[in-house]
Amino acid sequence: MQFRYLASLVSSLMLTVSVEALAEAPAQKTAEQTVNTVCAACHGADGNSAITLNPKLASQHPEYIEKQLTEFKSGKRANAVMSGMAAGLSEQEIKDLAAYFAAKKLNLGQATKNGAGSLGEKIYRGGVAATSVPACASCHGPSGAGLPKQFPRLGGQHADYTLAQMKAFRSAERANAPMMMAIAAKMTDAEMAAVADYIQGLR
Repeated sequence: MQFRYLASLVSSLMLTVSVEALAEAPAQKTAEQTVNTVCAACHGADGNSAITLNPKLASQHPEYIEKQLTEFKSGKRANAVMSGMAAGLSEQEIKDLAAYFAAKKLNLGQATKNGAGSLGEKIYRGGVAATSVPACASCHGPSGAGLPKQFPRLGGQHADYTLAQMKAFRSAERANAPMMMAIAAKMTDAEMAAVADYIQGLR
């Protein structure tokens, strides 16, 4: 009789401890909560950044966002701000954030100078033969939609951000895409600026 009482008491104590432990365990944030508390200030709550040096994430391929966050976390892609932001994210949280932004509608932009017939269009659609720069469209598509798992969506991206990334590839400050590093190494500032402006207006 006494044994049964002790066994029941122990079971009750273990259940109480388990419930208390669950109550004290931090709940995993949803993607929306993480966006609103961490991401929105730089990228916008809907992934349409108002700051032109920060990329628009809306409608980006989830595989690409996931890859970049994973590489920020590992240090393969160097960025002091984003490395800190990604450091505490779990694999599942990264997947959830990628899916969240991919589902948002992209706000398209306008080119300031590089429309039809411009240097930007010529480079994007035909490359630069003299320096063996391939056409951007050959990887990112005629409308800049990209290819999931391989090449990111570029259409509608801020020109300032695109230009900054191309320069970072050229200087090897950004070194997580060898193909882009090789291409950027052959381009002038004027060519980069023109194609970045053209990309901003793609749709």
